[in-house]
This record gives sequence, C-alpha cells and structure tokens, in this order.
Amino acid sequence: MVGQRFIQLLNSHPWFEIAWLAASERSEGKTYGEACRWKLDTPLPPRIAAMTVMPNLPQGTPAGELPKIVFAALDADIARELEPKFAAAGCAVVSNSSAFRMAEDVPLVVPEVNADHLALIERQSWRKGPSPANRTDGYIVTNPNCSAIGLVLALKPLEERFGIESLFVSTMQAVSGAGYPGVASLDILGNVVPFIKNEEEKLQEEVGKLLGRLVGGRVQVLDAKVSAHCNRVAVEDGHTECVSIKLKTKASREEVLAAWAEFAPLAGQRLPSAPDQPVEFDASPDRPQPRLDRMRGHGMTATVGRLRACNLLDWKFVVLSHNTIRGAAGAAVLNAEVLARLGKLEMKERCAARPDAVSA
Repeated sequence: MVGQRFIQLLNSHPWFEIAWLAASERSEGKTYGEACRWKLDTPLPPRIAAMTVMPNLPQGTPAGELPKIVFAALDADIARELEPKFAAAGCAVVSNSSAFRMAEDVPLVVPEVNADHLALIERQSWRKGPSPANRTDGYIVTNPNCSAIGLVLALKPLEERFGIESLFVSTMQAVSGAGYPGVASLDILGNVVPFIKNEEEKLQEEVGKLLGRLVGGRVQVLDAKVSAHCNRVAVEDGHTECVSIKLKTKASREEVLAAWAEFAPLAGQRLPSAPDQPVEFDASPDRPQPRLDRMRGHGMTATVGRLRACNLLDWKFVVLSHNTIRGAAGAAVLNAEVLARLGKLEMKERCAARPDAVSA
C-alpha cells in the first residue's frame, strides 16, 4: 500500500520522475500493471502500468541506469539487506522501513521537526572509501513509524517552548497500516485489536530520537518518559492518538494553542509536499475524526483537537494524521524534497523560469 502511495504522489510531482521500478523475483520481469493489485481511489497511471519491474538488486541494473534516488517500501528484514547495497552503489535511499531508523549514523527525519539531523548522512560508512576515487554519494535517510509522525508534529512546538517531562499516548491505528490484505475481516470488524507487533517499542524509541538534539555528530535523545498503547481499529485510513503530556514549564491553554498555530518551520521553502500549516487545531468538541480530517493539507497535515486539562499530567488532546500519506509515502517524498533543497541530490533545473521545478 505504501508503494502504491509512492506512485500516486510521485506520478505528477514537479521535481521527481518515476523512471525505475523494482521488486522481488515474484514480480521481476512483469509489467507493473500485471504485478500490482491497484487498491487506491485514483487510477493506476498508464505509463507506470506499462513499466517493466526490474530486479531489486543494484547488481541487476547497469550502473548508468540506476536511479539517483530510491524510494523504498520494504519489509524490515529485506530492507536491512538491500538498502545498504543501493546506498553503496551511489543511490540516495529514502526509506519507509524500520530497519535503520535507530542506527546512530542514519537520520530519522520529519522535516518540520528535525531536518538538521540530515547531517548524519555524512557519517555513513558507505560514503567513505579508502580514497576519494572510492567515495560514493549514496546514503540512507528514514522516515518514522506512521504513528510517531503525527505525534511528534503535535509535540515539537510544545517541546520547543515548554519542554516535555513525560508523555502518555494511546493509538487507534487504521487497517491500511498493516498493508494489503492486512488484518482479516473476522479479526477487525466490530473489534479492537490491542496489539500491533513491535509498534509500542518503535513509537517510544522513535519519539526520543526525533525530538532529540544533534550534538557532536550524534543524536542525544529527548530526556522524557514516554509510554504507549497501540491498537488496531476498523478504520481504513488515518491514525488517531489520545495524548496526555506533562510539560517542564507550565503553559496556559492559550499558550499551547499559540505554539501550534505559529508552528511553520518550512514556510518560504516552496516544497511541493509541505502543507502550509503542518498542525491545525479544530475547536469542535468531536474532532478530529479520520473520515473528516485525514486529508487536511492533502493528507500531510496533523489535526489536533479536544485540548483540555489532564487530572494526572498537565494537558491532554487528540491528534490525527493520514498514516499512508503523512505517515509513510508522503513523509518520504517530503524528506527527498528537503534533501534536494540542501543540495544532497544530484538535480538539474527543469525550467529556469520556475525555481521550484527541478528534476532528478
């Protein structure tokens, strides 16, 4: 499902062009239309449907035909094997996998939260050869767990202004997060499944790294206690999270709302996938809701609501984000846009009259 979202988002992207598709031996040699069961609500683009699926190893592709950037949507075990090979071959790997998220030299990035962590790519081993002639420009950049992304978008402006001492979050995660065919209907219909393998551990670890500080070439994780409950619910798209937070410095309701409203760290950078407002507050008593709010900002905005005092900590609220767009493919595409702006991708100007239109 994330791979299909990549195609949906990249097909008409002003900066990037889909030039190469790869998959396992099961799909290799077929056209994408033959190999794929397209499940999205927009048509499979005919040009993409006609493309031949290539081997998923850099050795299977002539060096001159390897893409400059690889958007990877792989299971963790496969990613752990393949992504370093593409990085070593000179590709910029922008990954949705969990395989390298917590590696010391791999940036785990949400651009509005910690774009400065992208400096870690210069420390990656595959960029260092025994001589300049052996140096490669390849690297790996990861985006976080789908629940962590919406959560840290809501947390970052609070952490900047007030600091975070402790955090409790309970997620209600959509079935699309499990891929296709995902959770069996008899398991999820009329039901809540209070277990998603490794999800709570990922969420707790990744929040600390995302909100941590880059010091001396390493990330110092956030000094805060984080506790998570993760649940699978019968919702198609959109992860809802109930959050309680204790701040290091007391803040009023008006100050919390102002922190969210004024949070626009990518303003003026003209990134095609960046929403004008990454965090939107909805004052309605029953919002946010997945059906009504998941496509805010074309699926890239996190919606917060129900801000109220917490009897145990300081404040509690609800945050919603689209799990396969902002929480997966869209997050990776935005990471690539930031890399392009930083000069970390080999780009060419498409049109001198349009400085926002560059292509790989």
